[in-house]
Amino acid sequence: MSTFSHQGIVADVVAGEFFPGEVFVENGRVARIERRSDAPGNRVITPGFVDAHVHVESSLLTPAAFGRAASVHGTVATVSDPHEIANVLGLDGVRWMIEDAKRSPVKIYFGAPSCVPATPFETAGARFRAAEVEVLLSLPEVKYLAEVMNYPGVIFRDAEMMSIVEVARRLGKHIDGHAPGVVGADLERYVSAGIETDHECVTLDEARQRTALGMFVAIREGSAARNFDALAPLLRERPEMCFLCSDDKHPDDLLLGHINRLISRAIAAGAAPMDALRAATLNPVRHYGLDTGLLQAGDPADFAVLTSLEEGRVLETWVGGVRAAAHGKCLLPAPAPIAMADCPNNFSRAPCSPADFATPAPADGKEIRVITALDGQLVTGTETVRPRVRDGQIIADTERDLLKIAVVNRYSPAPVATGFIKNFGLKSGALASSVAHDSHNIVAVGADDAALCAAVNAVIAHRGGLSGVFGGETLVLPLPVAGLMSTGSCETVGAAFSRLSAAAKVAGCPLRSPYMTLSFMALLVIPHLKIGDRGLFDVGAFSPVPLIV
Repeated sequence: MSTFSHQGIVADVVAGEFFPGEVFVENGRVARIERRSDAPGNRVITPGFVDAHVHVESSLLTPAAFGRAASVHGTVATVSDPHEIANVLGLDGVRWMIEDAKRSPVKIYFGAPSCVPATPFETAGARFRAAEVEVLLSLPEVKYLAEVMNYPGVIFRDAEMMSIVEVARRLGKHIDGHAPGVVGADLERYVSAGIETDHECVTLDEARQRTALGMFVAIREGSAARNFDALAPLLRERPEMCFLCSDDKHPDDLLLGHINRLISRAIAAGAAPMDALRAATLNPVRHYGLDTGLLQAGDPADFAVLTSLEEGRVLETWVGGVRAAAHGKCLLPAPAPIAMADCPNNFSRAPCSPADFATPAPADGKEIRVITALDGQLVTGTETVRPRVRDGQIIADTERDLLKIAVVNRYSPAPVATGFIKNFGLKSGALASSVAHDSHNIVAVGADDAALCAAVNAVIAHRGGLSGVFGGETLVLPLPVAGLMSTGSCETVGAAFSRLSAAAKVAGCPLRSPYMTLSFMALLVIPHLKIGDRGLFDVGAFSPVPLIV
């Protein structure tokens, strides 16, 4: 490898200082750093950034393509939970992610999914018990036990859930948490099981309770869940306990920025620049024990060069002493494209008919439960309403923004589960997606049963994808890898995704990210009312509930 140096304002996150200096790199590692009073002050050299919790699959990109896009923004590593593909393909899916990640310019560190499926009340393509988790935790590429979403199982010490946690503890692995809305005594019991982090805080009080118990809080700003503004004060109060993460980021957003933007926003919100930078470098690297450089002598040369932390504009990204990206472009040769025949998948569903989405009306005067989607949040509300009925069937009512939502089992023939939802705003047409956290059945929302059926069948025809039916036209973004990921670049996938999102908004949807929001309506571990392939689910009670009240 070449020997070279960079001059500028050096960020020493270990010592906690900025100084003018020169960084010397030899054979892919930082050889030494010298202070230089004449170093230019218009560029900052920092350790490369770490996304402390992300599901690569949610970018709709393979790990290799995700890494190319992220490297442009100064990202050199991710802490990645592959539970999306694990729910579809089991151990083989995780192994596929690990292999493809070797083609990525950034370092992708994986966790062992702990909850496959997320609950026993839904149908997934695989199931992990302690034995499967131990297989993954024994792999060198797997660093930790990924988010323990079955928090009731931990709180009430469910034997199967605790056997998975015990495997991680026995092997000395870190354990990530997922406990939305859990506070007080329940939170204390959850933490006492060995859970160390949480990325699901939506209020500052929740975050404060966690740090008081010794948990790290990953401050999240993704494409659907946007909690940064609420949690930013924690970077001033307990900066040593903070990480920065995206969790789920769609390709159009990834084109615009990554962790670099969160650092800039943190500083604008009043965080000290060093504290904001440490949340994206030192804190996650040390917690997870990552082999990622911190710009210290002897470290891997994983660093970014920026105009300033405040602006967040990345000039160059170096990974292992190789210049991976510069001035908005990944510089490394693109890996060979994946042939369609080599795309792993698990999809077995015949086309539907409109009659499959019919929803019998309740007795006169009865109300129904309705999901209320919340823009920028994974949590939902719930309310009860009198439904619109025609010919003995409940139908969508666009005047009241009361649309039908459906979940179609993609793994085996089964009846379609239907419900109703507010705040999607469609005046006509439908959206459908095989990205439906976490079991990844097909979730769809629409203004009538015919449009719902057409959107779902478009996904089935491609064995996975995103679709939209608007004004008689059907748009599709195929996702041949497990029904979750495209084989294209971030630029091509982002453009196709943007077309779908724009069409949904023209049809009346007010949500910033319609498809990302839709994908979380089937996630049965995020309060309050959701829908799975077996029907409506009350997350607070952790049990199915009927549509009719």
